[in-house]
Amino acid sequence: MKNLIVTLVILVVAAVGGYWVWNHFRSASSRPVIYQTAPITQGTLAATVSATGTLEPRDVVDVGAQVNGTIIAFGNDAAGHTVDYDSPVDKGTILARIDPSNYEAQVTLAKAALEEAKANVEVSRAKLEQYEAAYINARADWLRAEKLGSSGAALAITQYDAYKSTYDQAKASVTLGKASLVQAQKAVEAAQASLNSAQITLGYCTITSPVKGVVIDRRVNIGQTVASSFSTPSLFLLAKSLEKIQVWTSVNEADIGRIKVGDPATFTVDAFPGDVFHGVVSQLRLNATMVQNVVTYTVVVDTDNPGGKLLPYLTAQTDFLVAKRDNVLMVPNTALRWVPLKSEILPTADQAVAPSSPDKGTIWVESGRYVRPIAVNVGLANNSDTQIESPDIKPGMLVITGQRSALSGGSAGAVNPFIPQPFKRKKE
Repeated sequence: MKNLIVTLVILVVAAVGGYWVWNHFRSASSRPVIYQTAPITQGTLAATVSATGTLEPRDVVDVGAQVNGTIIAFGNDAAGHTVDYDSPVDKGTILARIDPSNYEAQVTLAKAALEEAKANVEVSRAKLEQYEAAYINARADWLRAEKLGSSGAALAITQYDAYKSTYDQAKASVTLGKASLVQAQKAVEAAQASLNSAQITLGYCTITSPVKGVVIDRRVNIGQTVASSFSTPSLFLLAKSLEKIQVWTSVNEADIGRIKVGDPATFTVDAFPGDVFHGVVSQLRLNATMVQNVVTYTVVVDTDNPGGKLLPYLTAQTDFLVAKRDNVLMVPNTALRWVPLKSEILPTADQAVAPSSPDKGTIWVESGRYVRPIAVNVGLANNSDTQIESPDIKPGMLVITGQRSALSGGSAGAVNPFIPQPFKRKKE
């Protein structure tokens, strides 16, 4: 008996619950649908391509060290302060000094080698004078011997041969002396070149600014050793001017074809959320990058930066203006995407909806308890609005962008009858 009573109670509860649910959905389906609408507006429609970029100085100079050594001091900037981050510098301003001791010693050795080479020139010149004097005497003796002849009557043949040999040796010595003098003179030139090289290397110990600008980055400290054996170490990063700056943006390959040099662009940065900055596309770089099979191109935007308000390396949200239409009629994009149920369409209305052509579309307007379509030509579109044309439309006309049930009061969009709607708690 107890089990029978429990079973009966369960059946009664299930029947009551089923009736309530059936009645609830029957009454809900009979309630009217509330359409979300938006007016057709008239004005300027701009199509943009959005991308994220980074602010970069236009002209950046990386100053490095050409010698090895230890940083022993920094120079002073244009304001008389020690060179540091954000320091203004002129062309030729001393940025840093490397310990010159080793290079000064090399200059001293090169100077000594030059003086030695010069002394060798004087020695070679003196020897050449000796050789020339000996040659003059030997030549005179040989000429006299030639006149006397080698018959042996007036001059012994051995003496004749001796004069001839001495003359030939003196002549060869002169030639050798001239060559030695030239060699010594060339040695002077080589020593002078070595000295010049040593002095230039010593000059590299003083690192100066090649341009007038501002120090963006200082990458060394006093006492730090720099080595330039394989590559030039970077010590300072200078920007010629921050009055003009660039935005380097990464544009998806699907959008790059819509952007061209000279297009206007706007961008914002989080540092100044209330400001919109303007620029012009100056470059479309061809060195694309691929990250996880996504190809992007770098597009450079030039912009003025009076007073240096925009700081290098800020992240910029950029919009490129790729097309613009003035004085056109437009509707929200959702108006062209929304499609009613067949039962909602005015029975006498044309049933042709959602044409496949990209330049054709359909918008819907209320007609009593039904909706009716209006065929339109579709023009320029951006992320929110689309240009439309039709003789049956006018500014201010309300078009349907979505719907909600009277029961749920939910957000825009057609109500799916297979998704249970949440019950609303009665306000007390």
